Amino acid sequence: MSYKSIVVHLDASERAHARLELALRLAKRFDAHLTGLYAVFTPETRSFYVMAGSAAYFEAHDASRRERRGALERLFHAEVARACIKGEWVDAQGDTNLAVPRAGRCADLIVAGQDDPNDPESYIGNRFPETLVMSAGRPVLLVPYTGFFPSVGERVMIAWDGSREATRAVHDALPLIKKAKHVTLVTIDSARDDAPGARIPGADIATSIARHGVKVEVCAMEESSGSSAGERLLSRAADLSADLIVMGCYGHSRWQELVLGGATRTVVASMTVPVLMSH
Repeated sequence: MSYKSIVVHLDASERAHARLELALRLAKRFDAHLTGLYAVFTPETRSFYVMAGSAAYFEAHDASRRERRGALERLFHAEVARACIKGEWVDAQGDTNLAVPRAGRCADLIVAGQDDPNDPESYIGNRFPETLVMSAGRPVLLVPYTGFFPSVGERVMIAWDGSREATRAVHDALPLIKKAKHVTLVTIDSARDDAPGARIPGADIATSIARHGVKVEVCAMEESSGSSAGERLLSRAADLSADLIVMGCYGHSRWQELVLGGATRTVVASMTVPVLMSH
């Protein structure tokens, strides 16, 4: 298994360039086709024309966005040519929370960004990163909105709780795991309503990974009453100098509301390194 089709979500935010650079490195590493999927949040234009003075603002903002989009598209084509890979630029149409997952379903890997509370242009749709992971059906590599990541996948930390979601994430991440220099599987004691014996122990999945020629270290995450599982995972990743976290995305929809598990919610909000998530 390898990544032969990669989709990177691009927008008008400041971090779009960093996301593109990371996706280009991955496409080069795996000799993959890279699709630059441009999608931004577009408010209902009629609302600007009913407020005095807002129409001029909207037109100026729209012109600025078009200029940035054009610059990003030119950069995309130039960098694809420089990297000697195949690529395609696509403009997403319609609701981004529907259009981006739909386009990503034909890919082996989707690269997207964490919401940046300091950059309004990073807002794509309501809880866009979480919705993308939950609905795309493909692994999503989420890139933090702060930091520079010259390497991704050299030192991998797998967050393992034996669940279906974690199993999916491990197998989706195998192309990266097999190329890693160091892999640590951190077991999480997660209490859920599964039948006894339903969850796969850490040693068993480590053995399965090792059969792919990967040396895996297994360790348990210490219990702590003062911090959540998500906080402890991020702390352990820092201790290990991990440049990639692999974990399942646990959650469900309830009355049209996306409800995420505690560790998933914490990591999505506070990630410090790229995180590959699968649902």
